[in-house]
Amino acid sequence: SILQGIVLDKEIVHSGMPKKVTNSKIALINTALEIEKTEIDAKINISTPEQMKSFLDEENKMLKTMVDKITNVGATVLFCQKGIDDMSQHYLAKAGILAVRRIKESDLTKLAKASGARIVTNLDDLSEKDLGAADLVEERKVEEDRWVFVEGCKHPKSVTILLRAGSQRVVDEVERGVHDAIMVVKDVMELPSIVAGGGAPETFAATQITSWAKSLEGREQLAAEKFAEALEAIPLALSENAGMDPIDTLAMLRSKQLKGNKWTGIDVMKGQVTDLKSSNIIEPLAVKNQVISAATEAACMILRIDDVIATAKSAGPPPGAEGGMPPGMGGMPPGMGGMPDMGGMM
Repeated sequence: SILQGIVLDKEIVHSGMPKKVTNSKIALINTALEIEKTEIDAKINISTPEQMKSFLDEENKMLKTMVDKITNVGATVLFCQKGIDDMSQHYLAKAGILAVRRIKESDLTKLAKASGARIVTNLDDLSEKDLGAADLVEERKVEEDRWVFVEGCKHPKSVTILLRAGSQRVVDEVERGVHDAIMVVKDVMELPSIVAGGGAPETFAATQITSWAKSLEGREQLAAEKFAEALEAIPLALSENAGMDPIDTLAMLRSKQLKGNKWTGIDVMKGQVTDLKSSNIIEPLAVKNQVISAATEAACMILRIDDVIATAKSAGPPPGAEGGMPPGMGGMPPGMGGMPDMGGMM
């Protein structure tokens, strides 16, 4: 399903916060709602309970001031790239604000594109103009996890396609298929031109190149003919996969195209050579250009190789060689096998 918004694999930070907010005003910040640590080491000596209470009260006051800056601009939903202190969570929940912390930078950018909000780095600069909007922000349980759904964004520049399947393997396959389809649409939008599928453009190009090759002299003619032959590998493979006779199919395809029907190609589903324009079997021109260009560049790269030097296999020990230590290393040197000859006892 396509959602006019963003889905985050995060959950709300505090149980007391609302799980659902309609007509939400969204604030995006990439600073922490926590007390910042000082850059220098400092020690505070507290000797009485009153001093401890004053210290904690001052911290809570600073956190309350941060939250007040968010509530004063009218935000009802907060997405924070960094951490949110426990006391800040309490104040946000008390104000009825739904908050999510530790959002990835990429997700925060997507939220900005979808909701129209601006990412704020300093709470002092937060204003009502920086807020985005969405019809619904809700936490939902998906299997064992909890996700936050941001839906109903007005004119979103970033949307979400939610894929579901029985296993991760199926999800991965569906994701690849959807990605390929989106890229095809992208190519058509960038270069709004199409050609016929079914091997029609390859056959037409091969016929034209073969005719042009006759005007060449020397080895260039052979190279051009082989290039045309390589292009015809596409219709030959399609016809063979469709259970058709490759030679007869290619001959029929050439004949019909020479009669003026450039859209003639192989309809694999019907197993026949037909007009593919009427059958809506088409391909983006950008994809076809990329395929032929990449194949040509690969062939040229291989042809530039003059020689191949194969690495010789490492030679093993000579046949019949004994294993173990070299001769003379198996024990002690000669004459050292026992006690020296003392010539008898005195």
